[in-house]
Amino acid sequence: MNEDWRYTDERLKLREQVISILLNRFGGELKDGNPKYSSQSIYECAHDWVSQGNQTSFGIVKYYEAYYAKSN
Repeated sequence: MNEDWRYTDERLKLREQVISILLNRFGGELKDGNPKYSSQSIYECAHDWVSQGNQTSFGIVKYYEAYYAKSN
Protein backbone atom coordinates (compact mmCIF):
# COMPACT_ATOMS: atom_id res chain seq x y z
CA MET A 1 0.00 0.00 0.00
CA ASN A 2 1.32 3.43 -0.93
CA GLU A 3 1.41 5.84 2.01
CA ASP A 4 2.28 8.91 -0.11
CA TRP A 5 -0.40 11.59 0.49
CA ARG A 6 -0.29 12.57 -3.20
CA TYR A 7 -1.79 9.22 -4.16
CA THR A 8 -4.76 8.93 -1.81
CA ASP A 9 -8.14 8.29 -3.42
CA GLU A 10 -9.07 11.94 -2.88
CA ARG A 11 -5.89 13.23 -4.52
CA LEU A 12 -6.19 10.81 -7.45
CA LYS A 13 -9.76 12.02 -8.06
CA LEU A 14 -8.52 15.61 -8.04
CA ARG A 15 -5.73 14.68 -10.48
CA GLU A 16 -8.31 13.03 -12.75
CA GLN A 17 -10.52 16.13 -12.60
CA VAL A 18 -7.59 18.47 -13.34
CA ILE A 19 -6.40 16.37 -16.29
CA SER A 20 -9.93 16.31 -17.69
CA ILE A 21 -10.25 20.09 -17.43
CA LEU A 22 -6.88 20.66 -19.09
CA LEU A 23 -7.47 18.14 -21.87
CA ASN A 24 -10.87 19.65 -22.62
CA ARG A 25 -9.46 23.16 -22.71
CA PHE A 26 -6.04 22.63 -24.34
CA GLY A 27 -5.89 19.06 -25.66
CA GLY A 28 -7.82 19.61 -28.88
CA GLU A 29 -6.13 22.75 -30.11
CA LEU A 30 -4.10 22.30 -33.28
CA LYS A 31 -1.36 24.33 -34.87
CA ASP A 32 -0.47 23.39 -38.45
CA GLY A 33 -2.24 20.05 -38.00
CA ASN A 34 -0.29 19.14 -34.85
CA PRO A 35 -1.27 19.49 -31.21
CA LYS A 36 -0.66 23.05 -30.06
CA TYR A 37 0.02 21.92 -26.48
CA SER A 38 1.75 18.71 -25.49
CA SER A 39 -0.03 16.08 -23.47
CA GLN A 40 3.17 15.83 -21.43
CA SER A 41 2.76 19.44 -20.29
CA ILE A 42 -0.86 18.74 -19.31
CA TYR A 43 0.05 15.69 -17.23
CA GLU A 44 3.04 17.43 -15.63
CA CYS A 45 0.87 20.40 -14.72
CA ALA A 46 -1.73 18.12 -13.12
CA HIS A 47 0.96 16.30 -11.14
CA ASP A 48 2.50 19.55 -9.92
CA TRP A 49 -0.91 21.01 -9.03
CA VAL A 50 -1.81 18.04 -6.85
CA SER A 51 1.71 17.70 -5.41
CA GLN A 52 1.65 21.33 -4.27
CA GLY A 53 -1.31 20.51 -2.05
CA ASN A 54 -4.10 22.23 -3.96
CA GLN A 55 -7.47 20.97 -2.72
CA THR A 56 -9.63 21.89 -5.74
CA SER A 57 -9.26 22.43 -9.45
CA PHE A 58 -10.14 26.13 -9.11
CA GLY A 59 -7.45 28.14 -10.91
CA ILE A 60 -5.92 25.26 -12.87
CA VAL A 61 -6.47 26.86 -16.30
CA LYS A 62 -4.72 30.08 -15.28
CA TYR A 63 -1.92 28.06 -13.67
CA TYR A 64 -1.45 26.04 -16.87
CA GLU A 65 -1.48 29.16 -19.01
CA ALA A 66 1.11 30.83 -16.78
CA TYR A 67 3.58 27.97 -16.44
CA TYR A 68 2.96 25.24 -19.01
CA ALA A 69 1.17 26.58 -22.10
CA LYS A 70 4.15 26.76 -24.40
CA SER A 71 2.79 25.88 -27.80
CA ASN A 72 4.77 23.41 -29.90
